[in-house]
Amino acid sequence: MLSVVEAETLILESVQAIGEIERVGLAACRNRILAAPIASNLDFPHWDNSAMDGYAVRFEDVKQPAILEIVEEIPAGYLPQKSIQPGQAARILTGSMMPAGADTVVMQENTQRQGDRVSILTPPPTQGSFVRYRGSYYQAGNPLLSPGAVLKAPEIAILAAAQCVEVPVFRRLRVAILSTGSELVTPDRPLQPGQIVDSNQYALEALVAEMGAEVISLGIICDEPAELKNAIATAVESADVVISSGGVSVGDYDYVDRILEELGAAIQIRSVAVKPGKPLTFATFPNSTLYFGLPGNPASVLVTFWRFAQPAIRKLSGLGQGWKPEFLSAIATQELKSDGKREFYLWGSVSISDGVLHFTPAGGSRLSGNLINLAGTNALGKMSIGQTHISPGETIQILKVS
Repeated sequence: MLSVVEAETLILESVQAIGEIERVGLAACRNRILAAPIASNLDFPHWDNSAMDGYAVRFEDVKQPAILEIVEEIPAGYLPQKSIQPGQAARILTGSMMPAGADTVVMQENTQRQGDRVSILTPPPTQGSFVRYRGSYYQAGNPLLSPGAVLKAPEIAILAAAQCVEVPVFRRLRVAILSTGSELVTPDRPLQPGQIVDSNQYALEALVAEMGAEVISLGIICDEPAELKNAIATAVESADVVISSGGVSVGDYDYVDRILEELGAAIQIRSVAVKPGKPLTFATFPNSTLYFGLPGNPASVLVTFWRFAQPAIRKLSGLGQGWKPEFLSAIATQELKSDGKREFYLWGSVSISDGVLHFTPAGGSRLSGNLINLAGTNALGKMSIGQTHISPGETIQILKVS
């Protein structure tokens, strides 16, 4: 068995970010990953403008209380027509372009207007007060967004402001998912004695879809070597990543590893010193397809996906940073126990109180076949090899999973 860290390192070193790029419209780039650097030919702000409603003035005229002549009004979107001369001012609104000659804005709360005259009651503190200067946020030609960024609302707003209407993004990963086991049935079928409803397929599809990948659902494959081999071969040819659940242990009907070797895969991992999830297969194919053979128990599927498959998929997708698992310190709210023989992961929830993270394990049985208490899981608590007990109030390392 490999240690968790050894397995993680081996997997992530086997992954190179996808290199295929496509261009999509601005409205279609949400949650996509930027594939090329973005620059703009515009300065931000595009011109000197006012940060306040008030009056554009010459600082020399208002170092002390003064009465100025109003020579122009400048609403937003209006090109000023006059240059401000000594003793003059222009009425200006927030975001409006500064007129030539003016270098300072006096906020209207510090003025009193009478006709075409304005009294400056309180001088501005410094020259340039309440002026947003052209290029002070960003200068044209400089890097604006870097490859690997996930395009969410802030990034999309920047792209729109930069008039980038076609966005270079990495193509979506194709992830094939299949469940193995003759005992499995789909949720819509009547359950017969000895059968099990396949929940793994739906859980994995949801996890993969949340990551922005394209899901290729292959459903349930029975424990028949020829059928399983055909399904895996098809998946490997059509997907960047293949994820199966079940069939990777040492039982009489666990055929996955043997089939992978027959199909030319290099099996990098067969088991990991982790609980739950010891029987874990990771393999690579000559065409660069990655294969994750996860255990069959529902909790084991989720734990091993979050711990091993998800970081690899993130890196493969082109994500620039944040793809490697990052552990945080939290306070255990309950007593936690482990036999200390393998790195142990407890699923549960993390919350924050007074700036401190608190981890509460799921209630009831934490057996890997119990999926009922997985509801509400947003973190995994880690107990290291040799660590058998954590008391309430002590620190535990957690991995946030949602």
